[in-house]
Amino acid sequence: MTTMRSLSPLLLLVSSAIDAFYLPGVAPREYKDGDKVEIRVHKLSSARTHLPYDYYSLPFCKPDTIVKQAENLGEVLHGAVIQNSPYDIFMGKSEFRIACRRELTKAQKVSLSQRIRQDYRVHMIMDNLPAATKMIAEMPDGTKKDMYDRGFRLGFIGSKDIPGTDPNKPYVNNHLRFIVKYHKSDTFSGARIVGFEVEAYSVKHSYEGAWNAAAPKLTSVPLRPDLAPMPAWSPEIVYTYDVVWESSDIAWASRWDLYLYMGDDQVHWFSILNSLVIVLLLSGIVAMIMVRTLRRDLQEYNSIEEKEELLEESGWKLVHADVLRTPPNATLLAVSVGTGMQLLCMTLISIVCAMLGFLSPANRGSMMTVTILLFVLMGCVAGYCSAVTYKSFKGNQWKALTLLTAFLYPGITFGIFFTLNFFIWGQASSGAVPFGTMFALLCIWFLISFPLVWVGVWLGYRRPLADPPVKTNMVPRVIPSQAWYLHLLFTMVIGGILPFGAVFIELYFIMTSVWLQRFYYVFGFLALVLLILIITCAEMAIVLCYFQLCNENYMWQWRSFLNTGCAG
Repeated sequence: MTTMRSLSPLLLLVSSAIDAFYLPGVAPREYKDGDKVEIRVHKLSSARTHLPYDYYSLPFCKPDTIVKQAENLGEVLHGAVIQNSPYDIFMGKSEFRIACRRELTKAQKVSLSQRIRQDYRVHMIMDNLPAATKMIAEMPDGTKKDMYDRGFRLGFIGSKDIPGTDPNKPYVNNHLRFIVKYHKSDTFSGARIVGFEVEAYSVKHSYEGAWNAAAPKLTSVPLRPDLAPMPAWSPEIVYTYDVVWESSDIAWASRWDLYLYMGDDQVHWFSILNSLVIVLLLSGIVAMIMVRTLRRDLQEYNSIEEKEELLEESGWKLVHADVLRTPPNATLLAVSVGTGMQLLCMTLISIVCAMLGFLSPANRGSMMTVTILLFVLMGCVAGYCSAVTYKSFKGNQWKALTLLTAFLYPGITFGIFFTLNFFIWGQASSGAVPFGTMFALLCIWFLISFPLVWVGVWLGYRRPLADPPVKTNMVPRVIPSQAWYLHLLFTMVIGGILPFGAVFIELYFIMTSVWLQRFYYVFGFLALVLLILIITCAEMAIVLCYFQLCNENYMWQWRSFLNTGCAG
C-alpha cells in the first residue's frame, strides 16, 4: 500500500500531462436556477514570504467532512491544497448567511495576526475560476479598465486613516461578499459562470444573548458603514457571507481575459524594439568582421604572392593549427553544452505549446507539469549533444560522460531543492513537497531520464564527424600576454550585459508574475524575446571569440560558453 501511494504521483504526472493539453472554451458547464455552485478553498499565499499555507491552517469555518481534490504534479509543487468549503451557494439565489462562530485559542490568535501582518491573501475557486478582487486601472489613453487581482486580503493593519481601528493592530476580514457573474444565451440552457469576484470586509458582529448555533440572532445585520472592524486578537470571530448575482455579456470562452490582462501592450512592443536595436547593432558588427576583415585576411592568406610573408603575419592566422586543440575539462564542457541544449529545447517546446493555447491557466499546474515532463524527455537531446561535443574533443570516457550528463546538473538542482524543502517543511507550509512526490520525481529521473540520456549518448557516438579543416600541432603554441580588456571576467561582463539588456523588460514582467503570484500569458512576446536572446548570444560569442583569436589566444571553447552564458 505504501509503495502504491508513493508511485501514485508518478502515474498522476502522466495523466496530468495528457490533461494539460486543454483549450480554453471547450468544456462549459450550465447551471439551472437553484443548482448548487460549489466553492473550493485553494491556499493562502503572500508576496512577502512566498510560503503557501493550507487554508484550514487558520481558524476558519470548516465543513463537516473535508474532501481534498486530486492534484497534478504542478499543483503539488506549487503548494496548492484544494478542498471543499462550508459556503452554500445556489444559482440565482442572493442571500446573507452566517458561516460559523469560531472561538480562538492563544496560538490561533498569534497565527492569524502573523499571517495578516505578512499580507497573506486567500485563494478560492468557483467553476474553475479563481476568486479575484476587482480593481480599476487607468489606461494611457485616459480610459478606465476593470482588472482582477488574484484572491482577496486576509485582513489589514489598522491606522489613523481607518476609522475605528488602532494603529498597527491587525484586523481580519470576516465577511465575504461573493459577486458571481453569469451569462445566458439562446444557444444553451441555463447559465454559465463567467466571473467570480470577492469583496472582503471586517465587521465586528454582535448577537443577542448566548450564541445559538441553530438560530443565531445577529444585531449587526444589515451591515452598516459605522460598524467597528473585527480585531484578529478577539477571543471569538463570527464569519458571515452574502451572495450577489450579476448578469454579464462576457462569453464563457472570454471569461479569463481579465485574469490574463498584462497591461499596456506598448511596453512589450517597446521591449521588442529595444531588443531589435541591440540585435541590429551586433549584426552590423558581425557583418563588418565577416565580410570585410575576414574576407580580406583570407584573400591575403591564400595569395601565392604573399606566402613568403606568412612568417611575419600575426593575429588569428597564426593559431590556425591550435584552435581545435582539446580544451581543459573537456568532459565538463561537453556535459554543460548537452544540458544547455536540453534546457533550450524544453523552453522552446513549452513556450510554443503555451503560445498555441494548449497550456491554459484554467488547468492549474499544467505549465509546471509539462515543463518537467519535457525536461525528462529532452534527456535524449542532452546525451546526443554531449556525445557529439565530447567526440569532437577526442574524448573516450563515454561512461563517465553519460553519468555526468544524467546526474551532474540535475543532481545539483535536486539537492538544492531537497535541502530547501526541509526548511519549507519546518515552517509547516503547504509548499513542502511530500516525500511520496519526491520519490516519484526520483523514479522519473532514474527510470526515464537516465535511459534517454544513455540512448542520446549512444546515438551521438555513432554519428561520424567531419574531417578537421586543419591539423593540430603536437606542441601547443605559447599564448602571449593578453590586454586587460581580454580578461575572462571582463569579457563575461560584456558578453552578458548586452543579451540581458535585450530581454530585461520582458524578464521584469515574468519575475513580477512569479513573485507577485499573477498570471503571465503573453507567450507570443516571450517567444520573440527568446529568439532575439538566442541571436544576441550567438553574435556576442562570435565577436568576442574573434577578438580573442586576433590576440593569438586559441583557448576559445570555455570562453565562448561562459561569455554569453553570463547573461543568465
